[in-house]
Amino acid sequence: MATRSPTQILLFVLPLLLVVAAGVLGLLARTGAGPDGGGPARPFALPPVDAPDAGGPDCARLIAALPAELSADPRPLPRASLADPAPPGTLAWSGDRAGGPVVLRCGLPRPAELVPGAALLQVDGVAWLTLSQPDRDTFISVDRAVYVALTVPRGLGSGPLQTVSQSLRAALPTG
Repeated sequence: MATRSPTQILLFVLPLLLVVAAGVLGLLARTGAGPDGGGPARPFALPPVDAPDAGGPDCARLIAALPAELSADPRPLPRASLADPAPPGTLAWSGDRAGGPVVLRCGLPRPAELVPGAALLQVDGVAWLTLSQPDRDTFISVDRAVYVALTVPRGLGSGPLQTVSQSLRAALPTG
């Protein structure tokens, strides 16, 4: 059996490595994952909604207090980049594995569903009104100076709501 020189081995291995790298990059491009596998390769486009207080100091304080990652099951969600122009008072965290991102919107008008006797969910000292859709839930904080909505795809557990509740409680007093 003939031995091969290091140059011959390199000439065989290098093309093989290039093929593997191209395959991995192609797979990442198809799945929408970034090079680290954790977030979208392109910024997420978030359409504007009516949010009259989104540019105010309360929303700015909350946005600054929110973490770069949200707790979720089975692993934390990294913050997603938003496409320009991003609506004021908004953030998103990558949730591709669970049917889309987790989206936070601050400065919304009072929800029509908030009526006397509406069921509220208390999480870490924050009162939330829950609006359910088939594949996601939207939680609207109703006991702060501004209304904040957090939309969470089903299957992520309670981590995103708990993390945001803690930040909201710390950044904005009840009122």
